[in-house]
Amino acid sequence: MARARGADPVSLVRETISAFGGLRHEPAGIVLAARRIVERHPTAGPLWWLCSHVLGATDPFSALERCNDEIKSDTTLKTLQDAVPQDAVVCVVGWPTATLNALASRSDLKIFIVESNGDGDAAVDRLQSMDVDATLIQHENLSRTISQSDVVIIEALATGAHDVLCAGGSHATAALAYCEQKQVWLVTACGTRLPEALWSGMVANIFSTSEESEISQSAVDVVPVSLFTQIISPNGRSQDASLPLTAECPPTTELLRRSAM
Repeated sequence: MARARGADPVSLVRETISAFGGLRHEPAGIVLAARRIVERHPTAGPLWWLCSHVLGATDPFSALERCNDEIKSDTTLKTLQDAVPQDAVVCVVGWPTATLNALASRSDLKIFIVESNGDGDAAVDRLQSMDVDATLIQHENLSRTISQSDVVIIEALATGAHDVLCAGGSHATAALAYCEQKQVWLVTACGTRLPEALWSGMVANIFSTSEESEISQSAVDVVPVSLFTQIISPNGRSQDASLPLTAECPPTTELLRRSAM
């Protein structure tokens, strides 16, 4: 389920690990490279996670190997695949890569995909080419779609302790499903949970009104964790969304400084 527009977070992490490996003979360049990476991909939580580990480690190249191992051993997709009930009707938003990778092999499912900045249409085309029962949903039909769904799954681009950065349209979808007393699941794959310092810096940059902001503010939503009934992560499934989401990397504030261009 590779994305039609741009790379998915896991692919970006793997490519970045490979690129960092080329700096073994010039380690001084790692700090500048890390800053430029998160500036170029401001909503990719796993890249912030990777760069934070690299800059916060005494041996950045050992940190790269550990992060690579963690990404490879992430069990979130398998947990999600096993958790969705047989013959369920599932609603997602946009092109949630990890979620669709987990569900694409489930021929028993019906998947509604809510449009989000053109990603929903592309995701439906890809799924239908794989003989998956997928339907594109516009926002004016969201209420009826939620009422027909068994579970709504929202995928995190990144999280803080109490809020989640998701594809645009996720907040309305999750809130409506919550009010309809539907199951609303949050998927937080490896590398998406950030410490408060990095989370605050990321969100402030994304929603900046300055010309330096490189992303349309309508492309993403910030959703409170309190709207979710279940959280699926590398640690398994949890039905207690009242606990803060635990950060997976150190608060390496060096990432928050603008790079010298």
